[in-house]
Amino acid sequence: MVRARSKATTAARKKRTRKLTKGFRLSRHNLYRQSIVTLIRSRVFAFRDRRAKKRQFRRLWIVRINAACRMRGIRYGEFIHALQLSMIALDRKSLSETAIHDPATFDKLVEIAKSVIAAEQAELKKKADAKKAEEAKKPDAAKKGETAKK
Repeated sequence: MVRARSKATTAARKKRTRKLTKGFRLSRHNLYRQSIVTLIRSRVFAFRDRRAKKRQFRRLWIVRINAACRMRGIRYGEFIHALQLSMIALDRKSLSETAIHDPATFDKLVEIAKSVIAAEQAELKKKADAKKAEEAKKPDAAKKGETAKK
């Protein structure tokens, strides 16, 4: 019986690899062993950079929103916090697009955020005043307790 050879299979595999490495420089596209290594590395970079791209775009959107907010007298962190408190569920991509292409709408969002911040600060001040009043009463109660013990 004759020995089975795999020339057609091997040639097809090498042809497929060469097709995938088209456009690579020098021997990285036509020498099979080197093209395999380069192909593996390129896929690793592609996997990594698909995730890095998402991070880079998020950073870009935050920079844009921050610049637009500071032009209107509010910080980015305050703005996002106020939007969360007022139950406005817009992502950073849409906020940055709104800031660039529709400034009037972004102005309204900033006004909503400022009103929420003002309300939150008033509530915090009210709580602080109530706590001070409560602490002012405590020493009197403590003194009465000491005199009752004697």
